[in-house]
Amino acid sequence: MRHFVLPALTMMAAAWATDPSVAQEAGPGSGERLFRQRCGACHQSATTRNGAGPHLQGVVGRAAASVEGFYSPALRDSGITWTPETLETYLANPTAMVGGTRMVQRFNNAGERRAIVEFLNNP
Repeated sequence: MRHFVLPALTMMAAAWATDPSVAQEAGPGSGERLFRQRCGACHQSATTRNGAGPHLQGVVGRAAASVEGFYSPALRDSGITWTPETLETYLANPTAMVGGTRMVQRFNNAGERRAIVEFLNNP
């Protein structure tokens, strides 16, 4: 019986990682939790304190690369203003959107991306 537990857990983890609805079904606070798990090592959202990366408090509506000292020339010259749509595109594949960006972390799960962007848009 024990040998069936690991495959079942693996299948549940795979469903979590690939099903876009999983992050939305997680309920209120899932975007904040995902942000802390996936982005929190480099970014802050509750404060304007910078970490390894720039703070993301008030990022929606802000010009890309407007926090001093963190950005590649490519992102500074991009002319992007962060909207929910541009954030979602960027998080899906930063280097495809802005070649030469320093951020290389991708968020392949659309549901998780949407939850994170929603959290950043409605802190």
